[in-house]
Amino acid sequence: MTDSAMNPGAAGITPAAPGTTYALEALHLDKDFAGTRALNDAALRVRSGSVHALLGGNGSGKSTTIKILAGVYQADAGDLEIFGTPYDLNSYTPATAQQAGLRFVHQDLGLFDDLSIEENFALDSGYPRSGPGIDWRGLRRRVAKLLEEYELDIDPRAPISRLRPSDQTMVAIARALQEQDADQRQILVLDEPTARLAAHESELLLERVRRRAELGQTVLIVSHRLREVLAVSDDFTIYRDGRVAAELVASSPTEDELIEHMAGRSVRALRPTGDVAHSDRVPVFSVTGLRGGPVRGVDFTVHRGEILGLTGLVGSGRSSILKTIFGEHAPESGSMTLNGEPYAPRSVGDAMEAGVAMVPEDRVHEASFMDQSVAENLALATLNENWTKGFMPRSRERGTARDLIAEYGVKVAGPDALFSSMSGGNQQKVVMARWMHRSPSLLLLDEPTQGVDVMSRADLYDSIRRAAAEGCAVVVASSDLGEIHALCDRTLVLSRGRISDEVAAGALDVDGLTSLVLREKTVPEAPTEAPA
Repeated sequence: MTDSAMNPGAAGITPAAPGTTYALEALHLDKDFAGTRALNDAALRVRSGSVHALLGGNGSGKSTTIKILAGVYQADAGDLEIFGTPYDLNSYTPATAQQAGLRFVHQDLGLFDDLSIEENFALDSGYPRSGPGIDWRGLRRRVAKLLEEYELDIDPRAPISRLRPSDQTMVAIARALQEQDADQRQILVLDEPTARLAAHESELLLERVRRRAELGQTVLIVSHRLREVLAVSDDFTIYRDGRVAAELVASSPTEDELIEHMAGRSVRALRPTGDVAHSDRVPVFSVTGLRGGPVRGVDFTVHRGEILGLTGLVGSGRSSILKTIFGEHAPESGSMTLNGEPYAPRSVGDAMEAGVAMVPEDRVHEASFMDQSVAENLALATLNENWTKGFMPRSRERGTARDLIAEYGVKVAGPDALFSSMSGGNQQKVVMARWMHRSPSLLLLDEPTQGVDVMSRADLYDSIRRAAAEGCAVVVASSDLGEIHALCDRTLVLSRGRISDEVAAGALDVDGLTSLVLREKTVPEAPTEAPA
């Protein structure tokens, strides 16, 4: 590995190599929040024309740095140069960042779904005028040219809602850079650009980003998805505890090396265990001929202590299967058994009563109350247990919450803290703890670590494996094939609503799984069977 790795020194980084040209240099950054040190002599240097990854766990300081660069937060101390021009951080604002050439695309793209592409562009840059009216032809020509430059073969009049997710993100990038010309250098800052994308959509987006960099565009990317970062980035800055843990320049690190820099230690939980001995092959749940929505005939069994993976492209049916098992969707046909008994839930309440738990993909809208406390969110799945004589004893609720916070390693001020005050990883730990407190016999997980940092992911993997070791049957639906490879004892690959392949743990690496998913085999449709 050829790199310039961090040695302790000024701002925690090494001296610049002779002839290095930086598009951005932020040195000696300090930032406190009510006595908590978010940045402590932190630094970030981005070479011109490179793709630079800024990495770190939740609380490492990377989000604070991005917000300082955007002018949203004001640094307590530090030096900033952008394309060689120094900026005073005491008077640095969002308008200053815009004028300096920084362009931001966040996870929330800021696009209006019901408006056309050209209208979204015009809302950002202004509508061109032709006499008393809008010059729609001129706007359409300009947007069409920009879309062509960004490899988007799309009609500018198409509504944003009709675009595939990766194309929506590229439209947001093209819109952010639409005023760029030969005389104006810009830095594109991508904040979790692939968090809402499936694996193949992410690959398509990042290939386009890489090609933009090859044309001279400077890109700074923040992401939890390390495999994607490794595929696209030239340089890496890794934060830990508000400081630079490593600076890797012109480098090809491994995923394990990045994780060790982020954590300060080796993290074994993110690697495949290679051990399926904990599954005793006692069937817990079986489904036969399941049909409904995109699912066109699926049979499988999951055993006690087994972690079964479901993966496939968007629309393959993996989420629909979980929602049907959990009573959210009624199947068109097929039968299910749970613990040897016929199982046909008419509602989520029926599924919960039968011992089924589910952590959904969208924890914000489907699994939590953001404006309520951690204790209240933890109590949601066990209200009957804590309800006494018509009221809920708060001392019991908080006591249970404190126990679960400790057991699942949730980093939070206490049980009375708002759910919204936590990082995504800690929110997911709370959702997981809530369901595991019910001791389910079948645990359904839909994208269980989407949008969480690497350390929270390791903790969640430990919790999932512990649940299986204690006898729970686990089904994990995920588009993250690294996750499927690391976690699952057996994986079912779905293609157009049917099972196309079954893979035992260790039989294929991530690249092998990827080839199966992208191949999309045509599978004969199963015969229709009336619902049980």
